[in-house]
Amino acid sequence: MRKFLVVVALLASLSIFAILNPNYVSPVVEVVKQCAPAVVKIDVVRIESVPYFDPFADEFFKRFFGDVPWGYGKREVRGVGSGFIFDKEGYILTNEHVVKDAKQITVTMLDGTTYKAEYIGGDDELDIAVIKINPKGKNLPVLEFGDSDKVQIGEWAIAIGNPLGFQHTVTLGVVSALHRKILKPDGKGYYTDLIQTDAAINPGNSGGPLLNIHGQVIGINTAIVDPREAVNLGFAIPINTAKRFIDSLIRTGKAEKAYLGVRITDVTQDLKKALALKVDRGALVTEVVKGSPADIAGIKEGDVIVKINNQDITSAGVLVSVIHSYTPGSTVKVVVDRRGKRLELTVTLGKYEESEGGAKSFLGIKVGEITAGDRETFSIPTYIKGVIVREVEKSLFGIKVGDVILKIVINGKEYKLESIDDWNKAIGDLHKGDYVALYIYRKGAKLYVAFPYTGE
Repeated sequence: MRKFLVVVALLASLSIFAILNPNYVSPVVEVVKQCAPAVVKIDVVRIESVPYFDPFADEFFKRFFGDVPWGYGKREVRGVGSGFIFDKEGYILTNEHVVKDAKQITVTMLDGTTYKAEYIGGDDELDIAVIKINPKGKNLPVLEFGDSDKVQIGEWAIAIGNPLGFQHTVTLGVVSALHRKILKPDGKGYYTDLIQTDAAINPGNSGGPLLNIHGQVIGINTAIVDPREAVNLGFAIPINTAKRFIDSLIRTGKAEKAYLGVRITDVTQDLKKALALKVDRGALVTEVVKGSPADIAGIKEGDVIVKINNQDITSAGVLVSVIHSYTPGSTVKVVVDRRGKRLELTVTLGKYEESEGGAKSFLGIKVGEITAGDRETFSIPTYIKGVIVREVEKSLFGIKVGDVILKIVINGKEYKLESIDDWNKAIGDLHKGDYVALYIYRKGAKLYVAFPYTGE
């Protein structure tokens, strides 16, 4: 009898702890089944310049003097990231920092199939890139783009990628915030209008998709907060930003970005007091280019730009990043503070022009003609003449992209620079053993950089 009662009690307890929702299947499972095959692992090999120094000494020089221009060698560096197929022809979207300067790009599918990929185009500032594989007649899986403008805080967010090389890892969270802006790790500009999520994102997730519960791409996973400082703070570029530039990346290899037509500076407390400004933050307009989109819309010198569409403008750098996230012809609402009065102006943005090549490379730097867009981006006054540094392959006494080289002095002989031809002529007169000085304009300051020329 006692055994019978024990059995009855056991059966009763099992009925109490019966499986709940036995037929329930999480919608995330279906999203992963449908979307994971279109997410790829990206392995890259790139060649980087490295100094022939003891690593401890190298860190000392970097900290106090910047990289030195001599004693450089090459080494092979491998990296891993993520991406996703968005077109059956084999086009893949990822981050520029994942594939930039890659000597070799290998794409691995969920089923283990590998392809050699071609770099099609990308943009450092936007941190988006397109690569391509040859499907060779295979019917490739693709992901559908969503509408990131309709994303709401609190909705589900699903990340698929390759964190630390662990292929096709799935993490789940929510959209934590919208319109975030963060400084880029290299300090060169800002990521703006980011989607923040608590879905776990780690190194290797970069370039992978952030999906909504319908399996649509709403963002490109791009950045995280240092895990030593915080956790579950990941950021994705809105897919609508990427969509604006895909066509130009495929067609020209470059992102065709917008141009406003102003020179700007940060609002500081000293400027606020001196000019009796009514705002604490923003981009102060110091010059409006005649005939530019800003001029046509009615923006004036002395205005403080405080908002573009739904994005707050807290500094000159943020304004530049926001403007460059739009394509030429885009119409935006610009809110300015004009002596305490808020005005909303409608601006149709122009095209950011870059000068074409033609300049000889010199110790790892490449220069170009200064365009109106450069003057806006780097706040270069119209009276400044010279050539602008476009690329820096290795650091030459701290020379940076955006510096304007006003003149070159070789053994006491001055070469004033107002064009690429002037630059090429001066560089052509250099000989090993010459003493060289570059006279540079940077953010309102002028400085000399001098060194003996040891040859390329």
